[in-house]
Amino acid sequence: MKREFIQDDNEEMNNRLVQLLKAVPVRDLIARAIEARDYSYCPYSGYAVGAALLAKDGKTITGCNIENAAYGPSNCAERTAFFKAVSEGVRSFKAIAIVGSPKGKKIDQFAFPCGVCRQVMMEFCDPGSFIVIVAKSETDYKVFALEELLPEGFGPANLDAEAK
Repeated sequence: MKREFIQDDNEEMNNRLVQLLKAVPVRDLIARAIEARDYSYCPYSGYAVGAALLAKDGKTITGCNIENAAYGPSNCAERTAFFKAVSEGVRSFKAIAIVGSPKGKKIDQFAFPCGVCRQVMMEFCDPGSFIVIVAKSETDYKVFALEELLPEGFGPANLDAEAK
């Protein structure tokens, strides 16, 4: 499996991700993110996002972006999925698939997680093994380890604490 990287081709990272992906139902996860996108509430930006979060126990938790007229209280699809999972007692994760594009239009771009969402992922996931999948479709996608998207990230280990 060949994959695209953000900056350069890192063969060691590529090989590690190929191994990690063997335990991730990528197409199913993307399909669930596409379904979740249909529930997006985005009357202000018009940009609909869906996410499907795969827990280590095999459960998939979905989320969509939810906007608010005051903007600050808006929530991204990725954080919706994480907060929903944590509120249900799930705190160990393998991967997340994310899709997004203007509402009512074909998904024709990759929707990367914002910085706040990357930080939330860092709170609950091992940055070296947590997989982030950004997709246009079930067959057109890019795969990254969280550590590629949030290098030198700050998390529980920095505080000598363990996320519980």
